[in-house]
Amino acid sequence: METIVPYLTFKGNASEALAFYSKALDGAVTFKQTYGESPMGAGPEYNDKIMHATFKAGDLTIMASDENDQFGNTTAGSNISLSLNFKDEESIEKIFQALSEGAKITMPLEDTFWGARFGMLTDKYGFHWMFNYDKEKKDK
Repeated sequence: METIVPYLTFKGNASEALAFYSKALDGAVTFKQTYGESPMGAGPEYNDKIMHATFKAGDLTIMASDENDQFGNTTAGSNISLSLNFKDEESIEKIFQALSEGAKITMPLEDTFWGARFGMLTDKYGFHWMFNYDKEKKDK
């Protein structure tokens, strides 16, 4: 397992917040994809909203997105998740299963269109977790 990365969820102003953090923390957005640029299909009202972004400032990494109807209504204080990135599929399966005890699974582990195995849950203590394993890309 790699380091834990905070994942911030915004109410439609992720781009504004990331620009602010870039200036305040002397960092930069290293990746950004809107819902409109993805095959996710969150609806036209989300086309220009952030589906996923990565921000870096030195050794600091923060990931972010704008909420959408599929993943509920966030409130201040509940709009942060702890994102775990894994180096192998066996580890992600084992730890997802272990943290699932008494949890609310908000997205089961599944293969995604971006080439990862991904899932989300809220553990029995109320903390939000994201699980990600980037699969090896196969040459065509």
